[in-house]
Amino acid sequence: MPAGRCSISHVITRLIVGGAQENTLASVLGLREDPAFEISLVSGPTLGPEGSLEPLAAAIPGLLTLVPSLIRPVHPWHDSRALFQLTRLFRQRQPQIVHTHSGKAGFLGRLAARQAAVPVVVHTIHGPSFGPFQGPVPNLIFRAAERIAGRRTHHFVVVAEAMRDLYLSAGIGRPDQYTRIFSGFVLDPFLEAVPDPRLRSRLGIQPGDCVVGMIARLFRLKGHDDLLEAAPELLRRCPQLRFLLIGDGLWRNRLEAKARQLGIHQRVIFAGLVPPDAIPAHLALVDLLVHLSRREGLPRALPQALAAGRPVVAYDCDGAREVCRPGESGFLVDPGDRATLVHVILRLTADPALRQNLGARGQALVSELFPVRRMVRDLAGLYRQLTGADRP
Repeated sequence: MPAGRCSISHVITRLIVGGAQENTLASVLGLREDPAFEISLVSGPTLGPEGSLEPLAAAIPGLLTLVPSLIRPVHPWHDSRALFQLTRLFRQRQPQIVHTHSGKAGFLGRLAARQAAVPVVVHTIHGPSFGPFQGPVPNLIFRAAERIAGRRTHHFVVVAEAMRDLYLSAGIGRPDQYTRIFSGFVLDPFLEAVPDPRLRSRLGIQPGDCVVGMIARLFRLKGHDDLLEAAPELLRRCPQLRFLLIGDGLWRNRLEAKARQLGIHQRVIFAGLVPPDAIPAHLALVDLLVHLSRREGLPRALPQALAAGRPVVAYDCDGAREVCRPGESGFLVDPGDRATLVHVILRLTADPALRQNLGARGQALVSELFPVRRMVRDLAGLYRQLTGADRP
């Protein structure tokens, strides 16, 4: 490493197509442009139908190191090997900062960093590992794990203030150990997105359709069931609705079967896995976006939709309200409140002027808070503060 540069190793469990992974990769790539830092990325293998960002990281010489034993499910043998391999890697590289992301890598990576005597350990909380979305026994286990890892953490980055409040209420860290840095992204493709007639035709969207979009992995807690169960009532009152589900996952067959069972399959479009660079074109086709997840830090789909000028409807979970501001950029709904969900979707579909107004105000909000350069600048400033590099 050239003299004077700060060595930073980012660690994540896997590089699937998802908000935490896109945030991490964007951070790493942006920080590499700063000559003050030497940046590396460590990840477990990327498996499953959710897609992979691994080729993007692997294409940059010297950036990515894969640790095969770092897998998402709890597995004592693999987990002990991953801890040993991460500790050895940090001892060899001697980074000044280890910055961890996601649950498994966050736990093992922080333990390994302290075992390797890394001077500064940072962890980003992209989403909660405990909360009302799971039972009391898992909550007890995950809270205990976060407390153990928290005692080995110098600083926490949160993508929403809601994450700070949740972790502080669980006795993890002190208020001065938390910094909110919004999960920034490249805004221009969203700000400039316009409907593509060829894509519209390929997806089967007809003239006159009003499109309700949803971007999420097809998996538990993401809220697809809630939207599908509300769809018959929505279609009864607004027959021109179409539902565009963007994403793939282990629940695809189950959700497709449910749409057929409900008799709405002809009005539901399963777009499948869409690469990140194609998301703006798909958002340009929707009239509004719904996000019904019950476990998120701050859903990346919400600022992306707002950047494209589309209003949003979201469950009032975790950090959603920090960008989905009622009457300003969209509407919040209590989780599971189907009647209100139907009401606000119908209100938006019936009022193009309201959609345009909310979308424009949301676009201005996101343009201020979510540029990727702002995220990278804030991270760089935090690193300098934690290492003392900002002192005269």
